[in-house]
Parts: sequence; C-alpha cells; structure tokens
Amino acid sequence: MRNTDPAFVRDLGDEKIEALVEIMYLAATADGELSDAERALFDESAERLTSRVIVGAELSKLIARAKADLVSAGRAARLAAVKTRLPDMEARKLALALAIQITAADGVIHASERELILQTAAALDIDGDTAADMVRDLTKG
Repeated sequence: MRNTDPAFVRDLGDEKIEALVEIMYLAATADGELSDAERALFDESAERLTSRVIVGAELSKLIARAKADLVSAGRAARLAAVKTRLPDMEARKLALALAIQITAADGVIHASERELILQTAAALDIDGDTAADMVRDLTKG
C-alpha cells in the first residue's frame, strides 16, 4: 500500500482519515455483501491506516455511520462527500488504492466492484488510464 506510513497518516487529519475509512467501506460493500476476507482486510487496513488510532469501537462507529450515510444518501452522494474531504490528488489516489485493495481481498473483482472502482476514480477526478494502471499494479499476483 502506498503512503500509509505513520507520518503521512498523521498529516492527513481526522476528516481525511475518516474519508478513507468510508471509501474502503464503499468498496467493501460494492457487491452487496461483505465477505469474511473483505471484512478482515477492511479492519486490518483501517487500523493500519490510522496507525491503530481508530480501532475497535471507534472503527465500528465509523463503519456504522458510513453504512447509514450510504443508505440515506446513496453511493454517488457519498463518493462526492469523500472527494470534498480529500481535496488533494495524493489523498484521492490513496483512497482509490485502498478501494482497489479492498475489492480484491477475496481474490476476485466482481463486475459491481469494477463499476465502483470506475465510479470512485471518476468521482475523485482520477482519469481512467491512471485507475486502470492502479488496478493492474495493485492486483498483480
């Protein structure tokens, strides 16, 4: 995973970290289910991303909020909200990288997950070629 060392994460601030957790949740639920592999990677990635500052009950609270926001506002609105909280391209690319890694956690990127990756890239103003390169690089076996 790129740029998730503690110094980089510390510089992001709570709002950006919460946006990254939300983008991971959106990716993990893109196919309508959260597999055991996706949930395990989700928890591990979210905890590592936040330098273990957001764990346990606090992480569960963020997940519950992301789920409620998704239900009430829809995926497109939540992607737009994440973009607003991630104004710089480096953080947006990190968000897309995390989404790709979460969707690939169970070994398969389903059609709905591919669509989410494309929607996420477009919503974050990341061009399709860059997104495709990121998928290729991050899913190499």
